[in-house]
Amino acid sequence: MSSLTPYQLYDLLNRDGPLWLCGADLSGAYLSKANLSGSDLTGADLSGTNLSLANLSGSTLSKANLSDADLTEATLTGALLYNTELHGANLTGTDFTGAKLTGAILPRANLNAAILSKANLSGSDLSEANLEGAFLHNTDLKGANLSGTNLSGVNLSGATLTGVDMSGANMSHANLEGADLADAILIGANLLGANLRGAFLKEVDLHDVNLINADLNG
Repeated sequence: MSSLTPYQLYDLLNRDGPLWLCGADLSGAYLSKANLSGSDLTGADLSGTNLSLANLSGSTLSKANLSDADLTEATLTGALLYNTELHGANLTGTDFTGAKLTGAILPRANLNAAILSKANLSGSDLSEANLEGAFLHNTDLKGANLSGTNLSGVNLSGATLTGVDMSGANMSHANLEGADLADAILIGANLLGANLRGAFLKEVDLHDVNLINADLNG
């Protein structure tokens, strides 16, 4: 689909019900506070788009391009983002509760204080992303790339982290209580003051890991 004119975009956003925008070119558009809940944006180009405070709950964004987009405090609860490109996106305070982000591409994305509880991020690329203060309670991160990621103070309690690459990640004061870290790679990670009570650490590579004041009881 070709790029939409401002009039076409205005017309679409003022229609009732979910929108069908598969493959649409919405790059650089201003969609702050837009209601796109339940819309189908599969393969759409939303690069550089302002979607701050937008409602995208239950929407389909699989294989869409959201690189460098602004999704500050947007709502994406239950959204589908399979293999979605989110490289360099601003996801500060974004609510991804229960969203499916399998295979999503998020290197260097800003997820400060984002809500990812019960989301599925298995196989996703979060290398060098900023997740400081994010909520990842009961999140599925199987096989994800979290190398060099900032997870300082993050709540990862009960999270599935099997086979995750967290080499060089900063997890100082993170809550990993009851998390499954089997076969995870933690080489050179910072776990200063982290809570690892009841965490499953079978076959974990802890070479050069900082565990000063970490709680490994249980």
